[in-house]
Amino acid sequence: MSATLGSEAAFAQVSTSLDPYGQLIKMLMPRALCIAIYDRAGAALWVSDGCDTVDLQEVVEEAIANEKVLATDPATADGFVSAWNGESAYVFLLRNEANHLLGAVGIACANAGNGPRPFSLMRGLLRPALEVLGRELVSQYNIGDLQKNLSVRDGDLELLLDTAGASDEGDADDFASLVENCLQHLGCAFGAISIPEKNILVSRTAAGIAPAAVSEVLANTHRHLLAWSQVQRRTMALNKVSGTPLGGVPYKILSCPILEGSQRVVGILTLFKTAAQPDFDLRQVRIVELLARRIAHVLRNAYDPATGLLTRPAFEKRAFAALAASPNANHCVIYADLDRLHVLNENHGMHVGDDVIAKIADMVRTTVAPGVAAARISGDRFAVFLPETSLDAAQQFAWRLCRGAQGLNYQISGKNVDVSASFGVAAIKSSEHPLSHALAEAEAACKAAKDRGRGRVEAYHDADVSIIRRYEDVLVIGGVKDAIANDRFRLDAQPIIDLHTPGKQRKFELLLRMIDLNGDSIAPDKFLSAAERYQLAPTIDRWVVQFVLELLSAAANKLHDLGVQFAVNISGQSLGDSDFPVFLEEKLRSYNLPPRLIAFELTETAAVTNIVNAELLIQRLQSLGHEVALDDFGRGLSSLTYLKTLPVSYLKIDGGLVRDVAHNQRSQAMVSAIVQLARAMKLKTTAECIESDAIQQAVAELGVDYGQGFSIGRPRPLEGVLQELLGTGSATGSTLRTGMFQAFTRLAG
Repeated sequence: MSATLGSEAAFAQVSTSLDPYGQLIKMLMPRALCIAIYDRAGAALWVSDGCDTVDLQEVVEEAIANEKVLATDPATADGFVSAWNGESAYVFLLRNEANHLLGAVGIACANAGNGPRPFSLMRGLLRPALEVLGRELVSQYNIGDLQKNLSVRDGDLELLLDTAGASDEGDADDFASLVENCLQHLGCAFGAISIPEKNILVSRTAAGIAPAAVSEVLANTHRHLLAWSQVQRRTMALNKVSGTPLGGVPYKILSCPILEGSQRVVGILTLFKTAAQPDFDLRQVRIVELLARRIAHVLRNAYDPATGLLTRPAFEKRAFAALAASPNANHCVIYADLDRLHVLNENHGMHVGDDVIAKIADMVRTTVAPGVAAARISGDRFAVFLPETSLDAAQQFAWRLCRGAQGLNYQISGKNVDVSASFGVAAIKSSEHPLSHALAEAEAACKAAKDRGRGRVEAYHDADVSIIRRYEDVLVIGGVKDAIANDRFRLDAQPIIDLHTPGKQRKFELLLRMIDLNGDSIAPDKFLSAAERYQLAPTIDRWVVQFVLELLSAAANKLHDLGVQFAVNISGQSLGDSDFPVFLEEKLRSYNLPPRLIAFELTETAAVTNIVNAELLIQRLQSLGHEVALDDFGRGLSSLTYLKTLPVSYLKIDGGLVRDVAHNQRSQAMVSAIVQLARAMKLKTTAECIESDAIQQAVAELGVDYGQGFSIGRPRPLEGVLQELLGTGSATGSTLRTGMFQAFTRLAG
């Protein structure tokens, strides 16, 4: 027989009746004065009626205490007999096949005239009863251990479920709760979560452990443990208090790395036990590793992977918690927006802009104090929540961040590049949505800072609402109107290549740029939103159509013979303008250029929003022989539903799917699905935002037909592109510029 040896506490919880076995022994020993059955710790499990077990108990306890010594002598291995005061005590030791002690049976008998009967005789008489009793004890131990294991597993499951049910925007309180649950469930003295680059250090102690001692131990160990984890990237369990690299620490240690998605160690979850507490076993190691994965999952959801700052949901959660804890205190928010980032993106590539964003974020993260929440809320925009801070103090802190941005000394090719950011500050006021209102006010103040020179801080005051609104309305919209009136627009051409048949660039997308009063180029995202808000987008589209047709008309046939094609973007607002399709068709018929020379692009979002008008316009254009592409495909939520309704010729895959397609399997799967869908519908595909050779190779392998992006070719002024295509000199450039003025003159007239 065999038994799993568990704790006596687990065995004691098992409800069992040994009465049949006791009665059997009593039947075999009718003249016995006292019969008792004991467990392996010497606790009485069953005692016969009227039995005074004090003396017998002492004999059995002594036998169990010395059972290993008794086992070495064949004469006492199974027990012995002891006589005193005319009585004899028989102790029968019960063992399993592995010779582990199961318990004992004690029997007190009155001596016969010639003394106690031999032990071997009594052992032989009781052997059947002792064997079945031993088997019963084995069963009870197994049941007890099974219940113990089930109880432990239930606790493990409860701990994991409690952790899984926590918010994905976990904060210090969530992590503290996790550590406390670990201490309670795994029987530890204290524990900690340390994530240095996120400024997270959470520790908790069990009852009776001095916090001061814990702080000293953590200070002496966490750097060593973190360094070891960063090198080994695996869990460390030290159950020896001495003789280890951390032998000076009088605790058993279990340290588990917290891994980022790239398998980089960003922190550790560490638990400590005293020397007297049980060792960390394999089960506990697995539990802690699962909890470390949960922490990593929370970090991925709570922190922006590109900057290390909080995500917007996590930022809002922390802010809401602070507002709830101190509803009457002064709280402020800061809204930050990088200046002229589009210039860096256009001149040097998106990767440079991303690097600047990361460096600004690092500056913000290292500047804010503990308890201050900082987040990247979108693109190149950041937010900071300052609890219990006055507006003046928040403004001073914003200036500190502003100076930090200006002091980055960012260089490209050994040359310094000016980097700055504008900041808006607002106090949080009582309202139905205090945080969102404060962020909106801080954003308005930030826009005012940009209007007033950039690289500065502005605070939002109720008295300035009209000023901020006037700055937005007059300067932005006024600038667009002034650009139209004074011909301050430029069209750039970005090449689109065949990914599978390399050759001379013949396809281009035309990109609109506005020129400000300083001669700087302004990307569409900086002025088109304002133009659409004031219904100026159709006017700009008319300007572009007129200009392109006028510009290309002089050399249309030669360009057509060369196989050149230019794609013109049409805004969503023009789709909703009932007069625009008529205007566009009239112009196309009037100039009568080769249809293949000019193609058109509609964004997926705009097309779905104006599905009926979009379908009619596409049909009109295709009836004239012009190709139409559905731009930014894959960004919207209704792509597949409406694609069958829109008779387009091309799908331009959204850059958000393309930028990380070289290493993101989900993006690869989505791009592959779009390609297969397009082929099934006999459509061509174009990948936007190809910014590296790796991306170009990846999309080509996925079957995308065409590519466009900085790695292929940067946008260049249309006039220069035409000069190269036509082989003309500078005089042609002058003629083209004159044509541009003439086109605008006719449009204005």
